[in-house]
Amino acid sequence: MATTYAALLRGINVGGRRKVPMAELRTLMEGLGHDAVRTHLQSGQAVFTTGSGRPEGREAGEDAGENTIEDALAAELADAVERRFGFAVDVIVRDHAYLRAIVEDCPFPAAESAPEQLHVTYFSAAVDADRFADVDRAAHLPEEFRLGDRALYLYAPDGLGRSKLAERLARPRTTKGVVATTRNWNTVVKLMELTRD
Repeated sequence: MATTYAALLRGINVGGRRKVPMAELRTLMEGLGHDAVRTHLQSGQAVFTTGSGRPEGREAGEDAGENTIEDALAAELADAVERRFGFAVDVIVRDHAYLRAIVEDCPFPAAESAPEQLHVTYFSAAVDADRFADVDRAAHLPEEFRLGDRALYLYAPDGLGRSKLAERLARPRTTKGVVATTRNWNTVVKLMELTRD
């Protein structure tokens, strides 16, 4: 049975560097055997449908360290992007049920916030609160963050670009060993909607 996923590519098409044209990304993903490939904005979101439980060329027991189908799909796309464009790109793949839960479980009043005030950082694996134990939450108010399922919700009233808390949360100690990529609330909701089909 076919499943629809969102692929989040980290750090592409930013400041004229690491360019991945969306039309070429769609063609690349179709070449991997995915159907109904669509992209959203230029900042590295693609939605696709695949009926396979494992990327082409991978046999059972040959997951190369990946833990899930999503991890295997992410690794396959990252490999393909590096071969095609000549630079490494981190990729996270998530299905509709996960993306819907991220929206539904938001601990901040999303309906009352402007999209640029609320962000979600998606992690490639679960992170625990110990990573953030040395963050002085009170010193960053009114900015706040909360952890979710392989995600971090950030409320930044003045936007991400001015957020001292976002800068603090992006330090290597908090992201070590995981891929982390952030999207604003509009994109979070849009990805949930695009994967609904």
